[in-house]
Amino acid sequence: MKKFVMAALGGTLAGAVIATQVAGPLIAQEADRNASVYEQLDLFGDIFERIRAQYVEEVDEAELIEAAIDGMLTSLDPHSSYLSPQDADDMRVQTRGEFGGLGIEVTQEEGFVKVVSPIDDTPADEAGIEAGDFITHVDGESVLGLTLDEAVELMRGPVGSDIVITVVREGVDNPFDVTIVRDTIKLTAVRTRTQGDTVVLRVTTFNDQTYPNLEEGLAEAVEEKGGMESVNGIVLDLRNNPGGLLTQAIKVADAFLDKGEIVSTRGRNPQDGDRYNATPGDLAEGKPIVVLINGGSASASEIVAGALQDHRRAVVIGTQSFGKGSVQTVMPLRSEGAMRLTTARYYTPSGRSIQALGVSPDIVVEQPPRTPEVAEDDEASNLPSRSEAGLRGRLDNDSLSEDERRQIEDERRTAEEAAQLRQDDYQLAYAIDILKGLSALGPAALAAFVENRQ
Repeated sequence: MKKFVMAALGGTLAGAVIATQVAGPLIAQEADRNASVYEQLDLFGDIFERIRAQYVEEVDEAELIEAAIDGMLTSLDPHSSYLSPQDADDMRVQTRGEFGGLGIEVTQEEGFVKVVSPIDDTPADEAGIEAGDFITHVDGESVLGLTLDEAVELMRGPVGSDIVITVVREGVDNPFDVTIVRDTIKLTAVRTRTQGDTVVLRVTTFNDQTYPNLEEGLAEAVEEKGGMESVNGIVLDLRNNPGGLLTQAIKVADAFLDKGEIVSTRGRNPQDGDRYNATPGDLAEGKPIVVLINGGSASASEIVAGALQDHRRAVVIGTQSFGKGSVQTVMPLRSEGAMRLTTARYYTPSGRSIQALGVSPDIVVEQPPRTPEVAEDDEASNLPSRSEAGLRGRLDNDSLSEDERRQIEDERRTAEEAAQLRQDDYQLAYAIDILKGLSALGPAALAAFVENRQ
C-alpha cells in the first residue's frame, strides 16, 4: 500500500514537473510578447509627441491619430480601413442607394487606384471608364503613395464640377485623360426588361433596395408576358456589379433556390462561422437561369453566382469574376466614425473559397471590344441587301394567309432585334440563345446541360 501511495505521489510530482516545464516557457513567451507590445506603444507615443513638438508646421492631433489608425488598418488588407464620421455617414447613405460622386467602385493595387467596376448610367460609366482600369492621377496629382481613402478624397467634390483622371488601360499603349462631371448618383439596384421571351434582370449593386426591386420587377415582367408559362428563362446579369450587402446577396440567391446552403463564412475562431441556407420557394418556378459575370463582378455578386452554380440551378456565362472572397464588418467607434475590418472569408456551398480566384464561368464568353462606327459614306454599308422580294416584276406569294404573313413579319423582326443585340451586347445575346435552346429541349435540359459542364 505504501509503495502504491509513493508511486502515486511520484506520478503526481512528475506530472507537476512536466507541467511546469511546458507551461513555464509558454508563460514566459506570452510575457515577452506583452512586453514587446507595450514597448511598441511607448514608441508610438514617443513619435507622436516628437511630431507635435518638432514638426516644421503645427499639426492637428486628431488628424494625426486618425491617419495612424487608418495606416494600421490598411496595412492588413485592401478592404480594411478607418471611416471618419463623414465617411461613415456617406457609407450609410450609399447603402440606401443615393450619393454624390463619379459612380465607380475602386480598390487599391500596386499603389494605384484600380476600378473594380463602373456603375450603370453614372458619370464614370458614360465617360467610358471600364473595370480593370488603373487611375494614376487625379487633376494631375499622382495617387501613388496615397491610401485608398486619400485617393478617393481627391476624387470628391461638388456636384457639377469637373474632374480629370489619368487612366492606364490594358491593351492601350499610353495613359490617357478622362474628364468626368461629378453628379448625384441615384442607384437603381435592379433594372428589368424582356428580350423576346426572356426576362433580363440587370442587378447593378446589392443595397437595401436590391431584393425588393428584383422581386417586384420580375413579377411585373412575368405579368406583362402573360404568366411564367410564356417565359423561356431568366438572365441574371451581374456584370460590373461590385457587390454590397451580404444579406441582400443571400436573399437574391434564395429567390431562385428551394433548399440547401447559399454561403458560409469562417472567421479566425471556428465558433464565429455562420451558414446561410435557402428557404422554400423559387421566384422563377423552375425556369432555366443564366448568370452573366465578368471581371467587375465582385463580392456579393460572386456569392450569388457561386451558389446558383454549385446547386446547378444556373449556367454561369462570361469571364472570370473579380475574386473578393472576404467579409467586412463595420464597427461603430466612440468618435462617431467606424472601423471596417475584414473578419471572415466566405465559401460557396461546395466549400470553395473564391478569394483571389474568382468564380469560373461554365462557358467562357468574351465581350468583343467596341469597334468604331462605320462612316456614313462607306459604300459597302450603303449597298442594299439583295433578295427575290426586291426584284422588279417578281411573283407574289399567294399561298400565305394574312395571319401567316404577320407571323413571318414578327419572326423577321425578332431575328433583326437578335442580330442587333449581338452587336450591342454579345454576352447577353449568347445567354439568351442558351435559354432558347434549353427551353426547346424541355425541363430536364438545364440539369443535364449543367451536369455536363461540371
